[in-house]
Amino acid sequence: MTKTPPKESKAKASPAKKAPQRGLGRGLSSLLGDAGVAAATANAAAGITGESASGVVQNTAPATGDAAAITGLAEIPVEWINSGPWQPRRRFDNDALTDLANSVRQKGVVQPILVRPHPKKPQRYELIAGERRWRAAQMAQLHVIPAIVRPFTDSESYEIALIENVQRADLTVIEEAEGYQQLIETYNYTQAQLSELIGKSRSHIANLLRLLSLPPKVSDLVMNGTLTMGQVRPLIGHDNATLLALEVAKKGLSARQVEALVKRGDAKPKAKPEKSADIRAIEQKAAVEHGLKLDIDWDYQTEKGVLKLRCENFEQMNAVLEKMGLV
Repeated sequence: MTKTPPKESKAKASPAKKAPQRGLGRGLSSLLGDAGVAAATANAAAGITGESASGVVQNTAPATGDAAAITGLAEIPVEWINSGPWQPRRRFDNDALTDLANSVRQKGVVQPILVRPHPKKPQRYELIAGERRWRAAQMAQLHVIPAIVRPFTDSESYEIALIENVQRADLTVIEEAEGYQQLIETYNYTQAQLSELIGKSRSHIANLLRLLSLPPKVSDLVMNGTLTMGQVRPLIGHDNATLLALEVAKKGLSARQVEALVKRGDAKPKAKPEKSADIRAIEQKAAVEHGLKLDIDWDYQTEKGVLKLRCENFEQMNAVLEKMGLV
């Protein structure tokens, strides 16, 4: 059972409200009851699209009758709604959003969004769930949108927004991890409590939270779909994670290949120390006096090195070998 978040209003003190029981695997039906969702959906499907056939904006007052009593359903002007700070999703697929807007333009918003009254602005609302529908409604130039109004607290809003997006598999793993981290930092949730709330294993949550230690450039590659969680997990904590991630993306390495790459230590090659003036003088003398391309790689710490001698033809190589007494 999740830890009860800090009290934010008198309504929160009611023992009947237990945040972990909402939304587990069922979305809005768990929040409102099947009858409420059925009534809301039926009302929306009947024509709550923001404009009547004659082009006249419909009444924006809260709905009345049984549907409103059960669900708090209202037709709210789209511009009266603001995205809440708890929204975990940071990126949207523009093509998919355009397709949804076209559908909304033709059939209306079939499933209502979930909002709460804005705590500081009268006649304004904060979005909790259904951000894609709300954005699509704006693109479709609807005047109003069907919404279920509930007086949720901040902590409840964070929970519901995260649950809804995780269940729909709409989030990247980075966004999902950031959502968990927000609940941990702001409301002191433990990983065990999040596991019970979200319905996912503690190991899954722990692995996602570890992704937040990746460098920003690596996180961006995951966010835009270039790399997967499996490909970047072996890079967590690696000194050259960014360089390796770019290499993985370029070569299209699998998660197993990335693990092997890290185990081999094929990270960023150590930069060669700058050659001393004496070594450069020797290399230049070999080129000027003997026509030889000499490359001296000397490590002053280990006092070991490598000589690379390039010969342009067999005669030149034979002459060098003769001087060394090898032929």
